Amino acid sequence: MPLQFLRRLVRPLILPRTHIASPRTTTPSIGLLAAQNATSVLPIRTFSASPSRSSTLIQIVRSGRQKQRARKLRSPALKNRPEMKGVCLKVGTTKPKKPNSGERKIARVRLSSGKVVTAYIPGEGHNVQQHSVVLVRGGRAQDCPGVKYHLVRGALDLGGVGNRLTSRSKYGTKKPKQAA
Repeated sequence: MPLQFLRRLVRPLILPRTHIASPRTTTPSIGLLAAQNATSVLPIRTFSASPSRSSTLIQIVRSGRQKQRARKLRSPALKNRPEMKGVCLKVGTTKPKKPNSGERKIARVRLSSGKVVTAYIPGEGHNVQQHSVVLVRGGRAQDCPGVKYHLVRGALDLGGVGNRLTSRSKYGTKKPKQAA
């Protein structure tokens, strides 16, 4: 008996949709009545890629609600900061993952927090060397495994990309002077 009472509290009574009559006194057509009855009987569809399974009351009473695990950070060394200063320990190149080929420029950086991370150097050419002070931001290099950080071009010791005309803000390049 108490379980049925709890069910009634948790699961409210679902009433069929009722049509609100218009102020006109004309009788609705048979087709309209059939359409109203069909919509009130059909369940409301939820559009979702994965089926949503809600817990039953018995499951909740027995084991309680489980807390969801916290999401894993994309760039854990930054610890909810937009960027961090660091010192370059080593500068080198690495080969990208399978379908791609080439040499990707990377740097091992000791952050001001003491953690050492591998960061990608974007753009063509760079002036980073050992002991350079650089600014590190989050963002992985998709085809370099284990590289979860980028260096910010045009900040601190890392210069911008020369002769860059498009996407200049990403590469720390000023707008070129117009010839008058």
